[in-house]
Amino acid sequence: MRIGDLARRAGVTVKAVRYYEALGLVAPVRLANGYRDYAEPDVRLVREIKELGRLGIPAERTRPFLDCLAAGGPHADDCPASLAGYREAIDELTGRIDALTARRTALAARLHEAAHRNSTVRGDAMTEFHRLPAGLPVPEDDGAAAHLPGLAMPPLTLAATSGEKVRLDEPVPGRTVIYAYPLTGRPGTDLPEGWDSIPGARGCTPESCGFRDHHQELAEAGATRVFGLSSQDTAYQREVVERLHLPFAMLSDPGLDLVRALDLPTFEVELAGRTTPLYKRLTLIVRDGVIERVFYPVFPPDQHAEQVLGWLWAHPA
Repeated sequence: MRIGDLARRAGVTVKAVRYYEALGLVAPVRLANGYRDYAEPDVRLVREIKELGRLGIPAERTRPFLDCLAAGGPHADDCPASLAGYREAIDELTGRIDALTARRTALAARLHEAAHRNSTVRGDAMTEFHRLPAGLPVPEDDGAAAHLPGLAMPPLTLAATSGEKVRLDEPVPGRTVIYAYPLTGRPGTDLPEGWDSIPGARGCTPESCGFRDHHQELAEAGATRVFGLSSQDTAYQREVVERLHLPFAMLSDPGLDLVRALDLPTFEVELAGRTTPLYKRLTLIVRDGVIERVFYPVFPPDQHAEQVLGWLWAHPA
């Protein structure tokens, strides 16, 4: 058969066949007119070279496998030399994997160090990561939370970063403050594109730090429980709690169950290549299982804890 026929049947290019021939792996018969004439066994040889190449064994190291076939073996790896070829390829891959793993570990360490260098709390000084940039758009009150005061909290149970399951309609002494936020940034992870241009989106970390710094005062003003709430999963939120040293738990609502139960406002962004709804920033003050006060919209978020604290002092339970 001609070289083009061989290449087509073996699933390779003519150029590849010529390369294998140059290496001496395939030896066609030369006809009187000078044309190459390939036989059926040559098709099997080329297919074997192609398959071994897919496994990472280069053509120039396939000779032990081809010799095994030439010796009459039903399989190219029936011979000891073929098994040695496998072991050699595996050892090389293991070395490359180890080297890549070491590089990945070093890069991850550098990323973690660089990202956290500007996102940690040093004493009372807050770094740039915790500050709001100038010129953020101010969210407008669209009336999406006007129906909430006086509503009973739904009988929903949400997972908390403390490991507990929190029943939202369960009456507790004093007041419960639940501040809902869209998405807390994490060092080394990019925020959604255009995040700063979305009114009310930016500022989840400063808001959480505000509730952290005023936590004791909030308790003295009658807030027996304070929770942050978002649609991020508990593992994601637990990292935030640990990194920011929050003295309260975060609630996770990945299915936006509370949004549907109370008809809470949301907005959409692109996350991981798909459109994802997130909580709009708002705060609920709950007393005896009923929403007593709603803060919406919330701006600026870094001053919101003081706003809540002022209301609690002005409206003692």
